[in-house]
Amino acid sequence: MNLISVSNPDDPCVSAFRDVKERDLTGRQGLFVAEGEVVLRVLASKASLCAPVSVLIAEKRLEGLREVLEALPEGTAVHVAPQAVLDAVAGFHLHRGILALGRKPEPAGVEAFLDGLPERAVVVGACGIGNHDNMGGLFRNAAAFGAAGVLMDPTCCDPFYRKAIRVSVGAVLRTSMAFGASGGAMVEALQARGFEVLALTPSATQALSELRPAPRTAILLGSEGPGLSAEVIARCRPVGIRMSGGFDSLNVAATSAVALHHVTTAAAP
Repeated sequence: MNLISVSNPDDPCVSAFRDVKERDLTGRQGLFVAEGEVVLRVLASKASLCAPVSVLIAEKRLEGLREVLEALPEGTAVHVAPQAVLDAVAGFHLHRGILALGRKPEPAGVEAFLDGLPERAVVVGACGIGNHDNMGGLFRNAAAFGAAGVLMDPTCCDPFYRKAIRVSVGAVLRTSMAFGASGGAMVEALQARGFEVLALTPSATQALSELRPAPRTAILLGSEGPGLSAEVIARCRPVGIRMSGGFDSLNVAATSAVALHHVTTAAAP
């Protein structure tokens, strides 16, 4: 393990971790910051699609994380600092005492990603998901129910934002994803490859619970409030989750969980 002791928050060796919240907003040119033990364990695991770059942890956490840190690729720098120094570097009290810097995987286009999927697959399509909590929840659900990946249109927020990764409990780091296609182009690419595309919308006349999923199924989700556009819905099979008590719809992350559970457990023809 490549341990490096840090006693000065201005030490240039930890400059990539400095002022975390401010740099969350400006981006890190292909890198991301992950926070907490659960996410670090995913980043260090063989399931991760991302490469660890370095770690910054509080001295008090070192022994408890030794096995995880020893699983990192050889040469990965592990910076160890007193809690006060760690807080000064991050710019806020980091009560979990763990930050890691990782490298994003090479971005994949929608068509190339879909061409590599098996004959039976479930994918999630996200259009206009701008809330990082929802994005993290969507990835967590996709991983939990075995989706092959998540497709995102250009208006979605960055899934590698620190809060999205944390909410996903590291699922962002181990879930395949593809970027760039608009909602309409996404639907076209999916249908051209034999996917039945389900548009989740409260206005649907067909209930999700009545659906028998196809071997290749895509679940398309829109932003909170506006949802999917009428043009996109018209090109898909609209389905909805029946509500009671006067509610119109669920939070988009909750909707993804219900829909994924149904299409991955209901018998396909």
